[in-house]
Amino acid sequence: MKVKSTNYKISRSLLYVVLLILTAIMLIPFAWMLSASLKLDKDVFIFPIQWIPENPRWMNYIDIWTKIPLMTFVGNTVKITLIVTFLQLLTSSFAAYAFAKLKFKYNDTLFMAYIATIAVPWQVYMVPQFMMMRSFGLNDSHLAIIFLQAFSAFGVFMMRQFYQGIPDELCEAARIDGMSEYQIYSKIMLPLSKPALSTLTIFTFVNTWNDFLGPLIYLKTESKKTLQLGLKMFISQYSSEFGLIMAASVLSLIPVLIVFLSLQKYFVEGIAATGVKG
Repeated sequence: MKVKSTNYKISRSLLYVVLLILTAIMLIPFAWMLSASLKLDKDVFIFPIQWIPENPRWMNYIDIWTKIPLMTFVGNTVKITLIVTFLQLLTSSFAAYAFAKLKFKYNDTLFMAYIATIAVPWQVYMVPQFMMMRSFGLNDSHLAIIFLQAFSAFGVFMMRQFYQGIPDELCEAARIDGMSEYQIYSKIMLPLSKPALSTLTIFTFVNTWNDFLGPLIYLKTESKKTLQLGLKMFISQYSSEFGLIMAASVLSLIPVLIVFLSLQKYFVEGIAATGVKG
């Protein structure tokens, strides 16, 4: 027993060491970004890397607000991200409830057909989408991005998996008590699905906040551009202001970190719960 206990402790210790090493490796790019954000351009790529600058250039965090209209870009990104996240939570949870708890003809067939769209790369239908938005008169508008991202097959799939883990007897008892399907959805299913909703919130918020190609295709007016497009403005024809780029990148990470840290206690639970039933 003592030998087994000793072997267990050694294996666990080795596992923790490996995990710490992998964590350190993953954090190195972020540490370099933070370090570079406090340097002049000529000092960014000096080797060996000076992780802590002798004379930190805090002015980079002030200059980024005057070099480009960064506040406008941040406002646009916040607007699009919040609206898209809310709409995806609403549409995904609503559709998932229908697929998981309501019995109707071709339920499974419709669900599989919808989920199959996940396997289709966005680049395949990118041009038809653009032509459709242009025909609707939504080119160079935030509505084009919002409408295209308001629905998520992945979100429906994840929420449905979670709802299937909730006993059907709970819904049946609510129907016997006279509750409508809308009441069951809003008063029973949504309160029980906090882990899944939190997980979907993190995925949607991060993807929308960091989206570059979508805004690049649809947004042409400077006053409508997002933060990710704004970062590209620090790159001119002849040089790149890497110190300012890194400073803006650090600031762009803050909202993502806030959302993740706020919902992390539900994140693992949501991932585990949505993968229990197939």
